Amino acid sequence: MKKSLKQLLIRLATCLLAAGALTAVAGLGALYTPDNAACDALYQRASPTDGQIVIIGMDQRATDALGPMPWNRSVLAEAIEYLNSDPENAPALIGVDVLFVGRSADPQADDYLAEVCAEGGNVVVACAAAFGDRLVEGEDFHMDTWAVVGWDEAFRDLTDVADQGHINAMEDKDGIIRHAMLYVNGPDGEVQSFSRVLYERYCEYVGEEAKPAPETDAHGFFYLPYTAEPGGYYEGDSVIDLLTGEVDSADFAGKIVLIGPYAAGMQDEYTTSITHAENMYGVEIQANAIDAYRRGFFPKEVPDSIQLAILFVICAAALWFFWDRKVLHAIPVWLAICAVWIGLCLLLYKGGFVLHVLWVPLAVTVLFIASVAANYIRAAREKRRVTNTFGHYIDPSVMKQLLEQGVDALELGGKMYDIAVLFVDIRGFTTMSENLDPPTVVEIINKYLTLTTECIMRYHGTLDKFVGDCTMAIWNAPLPQDDYVFLACCAAMDMVKYSKALGDELLEKYGRTVSFGVGVHVGPAVVGNIGAPKRMDYTAIGDTVNTSSRLESNAPAGTIYISRNVADILGDRAETTSLGGSVKLKGKAEGFEVLTLDSLKY
Repeated sequence: MKKSLKQLLIRLATCLLAAGALTAVAGLGALYTPDNAACDALYQRASPTDGQIVIIGMDQRATDALGPMPWNRSVLAEAIEYLNSDPENAPALIGVDVLFVGRSADPQADDYLAEVCAEGGNVVVACAAAFGDRLVEGEDFHMDTWAVVGWDEAFRDLTDVADQGHINAMEDKDGIIRHAMLYVNGPDGEVQSFSRVLYERYCEYVGEEAKPAPETDAHGFFYLPYTAEPGGYYEGDSVIDLLTGEVDSADFAGKIVLIGPYAAGMQDEYTTSITHAENMYGVEIQANAIDAYRRGFFPKEVPDSIQLAILFVICAAALWFFWDRKVLHAIPVWLAICAVWIGLCLLLYKGGFVLHVLWVPLAVTVLFIASVAANYIRAAREKRRVTNTFGHYIDPSVMKQLLEQGVDALELGGKMYDIAVLFVDIRGFTTMSENLDPPTVVEIINKYLTLTTECIMRYHGTLDKFVGDCTMAIWNAPLPQDDYVFLACCAAMDMVKYSKALGDELLEKYGRTVSFGVGVHVGPAVVGNIGAPKRMDYTAIGDTVNTSSRLESNAPAGTIYISRNVADILGDRAETTSLGGSVKLKGKAEGFEVLTLDSLKY
């Protein structure tokens, strides 16, 4: 399998595995709480109410005046009677968010309440179901975890004269109320919610056809879009104000009036999706539900299976893009994906669909951070690899380019380049080494090799290797260079030039001197990591290299031999002397022209 195909398959597999892992995290509910919080913040927005729904609170002022609840039922009977005291200015409906279960200890108060409700004809009272587990026997033997195991409703005389609706409120797993319950299955069949009953009765009052009920899940729940935050329907009116006549009953003419607990400690407070900072009383949730029915806007939650599939595709595509991408190029795409998704969520919500807001932005952010970290680690590893491979024998400026471009620029493994090859050897080294002690020989050769290395680096060459007292260098690899033949010849000229001064120094110090013979040739060669898996060198091989080596081996001390190809490239920038075919190079046919490089115009 080709390396590029293998890399693509690895990349594809990694993208799919990462996308699958993040999709599984979302699907298993690990993001449930933060995602719902994000959805609440984006979707649930308060808007002004039209004043048709008002709340009269069983609030702290009322309890201060009447004592702690439960109150005698005559209290609410008087409040209802006062609201309906002027039939022409009576409320459209009065919803009492209180359970009047069974007869009380004061039968007269019970009768009074039933009588007042009968006279008004506009009262809706509350009932509630208790849910639990129940074993269902028969062919479909199973445990019903949503069974109605208890039922609380108003006493019979009251239900005979007033409609009733259930007031069950169910929190989501994180303790937030985001859904309303349209119906429950009571003892005598399906019972509509308190808010739905009030809404339908209100439509009858104003002569309008009720909007269709929202679609629900198997348990009767639907997503509730809130209209107002806590306090949005409450103007400070208290039950005690009705009893004392401090508020004009005509102020509620034609409106839906809700009466319910409206003080802390009455065990009727909930955290809702429209605000997590302040609890909302149950009667306010009922008011919001009525307004939702009036607007007829019920966004549907898109099935998780569809959203998980979308998440998987986006994650896989995002990671594919982020792979090996520079941070400056990846950041705009990362931000764009997040912004577009949030905008799409908001747009679809207005169109009636609810998406998980956080899934895609969070997953893409994780992939972005992971890819940045992986690319950083990969770049650091490649930088070390380049440094380890070339740091000791390449010009710093070339080294900088390699680090910027990464190892892909190296084409390791062997590639054909047109290169200039320089060989330089010390003349007289063998004789010198026989007459001097080894430490002195090492010191001398180190001075010469330092000189050749500095000349190579000065003209941006790549130091290929030292072979004894011989140095090999190449130009135009591993990165392309401008005028590389001229650079190689400049290095050769400097070697000859500075070797004279070094030779004089050694003659004075040791009584021995040496000089250089240099060969330069240009042509194609294979350049790359050559060798075995456990031991390889970055080097050049081929006829061009061999020819340069033979030019150097034939060059007299202090002389630079070049080929006709080199001379032609240098043109009038060089002064040369042709030796014709007088110099015989091993392995080269008759007529191979050798020239001496006498000077250069720098």
